[in-house]
Amino acid sequence: MRYHKIPDETVRRLPLYLRGLLFSSQDLQENISSRKLAEVLGVNPWQIRKDFSYFGGFGTPGVGYNVEKLTKQIKKILKLDIGHRATLVGVGNLGAAILAYPGFKIYGFDIAAVFDNNSKKIGQKIGDVTIEDVAKLPMLKGRQIDLGIIAVPRGSAQEIANILVDVGIKGILNFSPCRIDVSKKVKVITIDIAMDLARLPYYMPSS
Repeated sequence: MRYHKIPDETVRRLPLYLRGLLFSSQDLQENISSRKLAEVLGVNPWQIRKDFSYFGGFGTPGVGYNVEKLTKQIKKILKLDIGHRATLVGVGNLGAAILAYPGFKIYGFDIAAVFDNNSKKIGQKIGDVTIEDVAKLPMLKGRQIDLGIIAVPRGSAQEIANILVDVGIKGILNFSPCRIDVSKKVKVITIDIAMDLARLPYYMPSS
């Protein structure tokens, strides 16, 4: 299902709401109010209600939101109601940290293939996956993987992105500190940790 005219900021907040609901379900909460969910997440209740209003009425007056039902609805909106398999390219310090991060499973993501160009790493098994030679990346097609994670030096990022698009990847999470250009049919989200950190001092009070 594709929703139209939904602000990007609302879409960015949906995974945050989903995480709060998942934690609430672990606490065996059956229902939760927008106020309580806001307290858990550190956001405003009116923002939650406004974001949910784009998708119809989820809650019940005086009762709040059914945690299980709302969790399923948000997963459906984000297309997380079906599992997604991802490939990681680059197993340096950052790539290894990404591979070890347990948070992906919360949202149903499975890093099913890993590639690197370091001959010392190729063949090593990390968890359930074995590091493959990046030269074999074009052979990824047909392995039912629809997401790509790029954690390579900036000089290699565009080339890797091109290959991922060629093998049918529809979404790319780019950790390389550069812009990559791909078809408009492929969604790219770039995360530059250093750049985000560089914004932080601006908001800090002067001593």
